Amino acid sequence: MSAPPAQLSLRRPDDWHVHLRDGALLQAVAPVTAAQFGRAIVMPNLSPPITTVAAAQAYRQRILAALPDGSGFTPLLTAYLTDTIDPAELEGGFAEGVFTACKLYPANATTNSAAGVSDLAKLTAVFETLERIGMPLLIHGEVTDTEIDIFDREAVFIERHLQPLLLRHPGLKVVFEHITTAEAAAFVAGSGPNLAATITPHHLHINRNALFRGGLRPDFYCLPVAKREHHRLALRAAAISGDPSFFLGTDSAPHPRHAKEAACGCAGIFNAPYAIESYALAFEQEGALDRLEAFASEFGPRFYGLSPNEERITLVREAQLVPARLHRNDAAGEAVELVPFHAGELLPWRLA
Repeated sequence: MSAPPAQLSLRRPDDWHVHLRDGALLQAVAPVTAAQFGRAIVMPNLSPPITTVAAAQAYRQRILAALPDGSGFTPLLTAYLTDTIDPAELEGGFAEGVFTACKLYPANATTNSAAGVSDLAKLTAVFETLERIGMPLLIHGEVTDTEIDIFDREAVFIERHLQPLLLRHPGLKVVFEHITTAEAAAFVAGSGPNLAATITPHHLHINRNALFRGGLRPDFYCLPVAKREHHRLALRAAAISGDPSFFLGTDSAPHPRHAKEAACGCAGIFNAPYAIESYALAFEQEGALDRLEAFASEFGPRFYGLSPNEERITLVREAQLVPARLHRNDAAGEAVELVPFHAGELLPWRLA
């Protein structure tokens, strides 16, 4: 058996699903994502959500203002779909290069999704427009029916909504985001080139036991929730498969500590600070470090019709202890306390 490499060189990866939030939290977390990634698909579920070209342009400026001088990071903005959104607004924003994609949240599926879509049938004109212009549709793929068990909501969404949608609109480019189940991995792998999926680092590392190990663990609570162990293993198999339908999307979703540790704690895992190191650990555990660059840096740009980054990063084999808490200062110098994914763990890789 050959010795493990001392370092690993990759094209700079992109994050094809991230929450940068707004206000003080944006100022605290945007530089963290920019330190790891060249570009990122930024989620639009703000309050109020990003539904117009003007709102997206203003948000882009707030993101850029939150970055350190000289940052080469490029935020890629998305439109938040509502039942009444104007397809012309999407088409105009896409043509102008303001919108890279649009995001479909089933109403009340996750954070700030109350204004999301109540019925896919109401968006037929939107889907026809997206199909015609080649604008990607990003989907949070869960049903929200209260009678459906939360651990089954992704699989039910595929059967009830995603499969019929793709049959009605075969030319629609769709990203099934942050998949969590073996059913989703199999469905994406068995579909054509117009369907892709992002996979988060936390869903590669934890199953649903993590939520309850030693007590209730709110820092492992996210939506979609982590599933059984056989689902985690299926996601690992998909990520390392070399299938270009699967690529990196962290779904890094920061909340201040007080919002996570609350009577009604917020869903989201803040994995941005050590994201690429986390993916590297998972790929190494599967004996597939040689496939990490394609998953992290090539398949995503290919699906979105973009060139991969020319800049390279280096991961060195140097153990680092992930702190239990991170304190990030906003523009006013106020500290925001956050708990990073892998808190208290030793990671074997460090971004040079």
